[in-house]
Amino acid sequence: MSGLFRWLNAPANWCGLVVATAVLTLKALGLIGGLALLLAPAGYLVGLAAGALWWGWPSTREPAFEALSFKDEGDARQAMGRALDGVRRLAEHNPGGRIPAPLVQRIVQLCGRLEALLDQWERSKGQLSLQESFHARHIAIRYLPEALNTYLSIPSQFATTKLLANGKTAQTTFEGVLGELEAKVEQLGDDLASQDAQAFLAHSEFLKQKFGNKP
Repeated sequence: MSGLFRWLNAPANWCGLVVATAVLTLKALGLIGGLALLLAPAGYLVGLAAGALWWGWPSTREPAFEALSFKDEGDARQAMGRALDGVRRLAEHNPGGRIPAPLVQRIVQLCGRLEALLDQWERSKGQLSLQESFHARHIAIRYLPEALNTYLSIPSQFATTKLLANGKTAQTTFEGVLGELEAKVEQLGDDLASQDAQAFLAHSEFLKQKFGNKP
């Protein structure tokens, strides 16, 4: 069904349909005679061929999987944002239906948590260590995209049935990788929140000493 949908939505197919429709319209207006029923299919083929030369021949096959690749350069927020957007779009596209729906949801949610972490990071009075900053950037730009790339390169049947050297399937292993990344993102968020809470407490104590009731 998806193959038929791709054919119907191909630009070359629409080009052929436009030409065939034009022929039938001329027939309806009385501008051409009984040959219209023969000219319409011919017009479709001519339009299809012209569209194929311009846009490429329609195909019912799933587009080839293109691996995600991002560079950690320039503005960190923008680089991470581009990577997370690419991961989210690839997961939602789910080429070949190789990612189970619950895993698609987890990937999308992880992207959302990383974006929330970026927002929190910008607002926070606290700081992440150099190592933790490295982890935050690389989860978005490298670790998550590479895990998704590698998983999608494995045939679906193999990923769900064959045991790897760790005694688990590739799908179960991928679930574990997502769990580790989710836990790390949660830890980074908690670290920033803890620092902000300590800063708030220190400020409130300062105000209490400054303006509190004095004996």
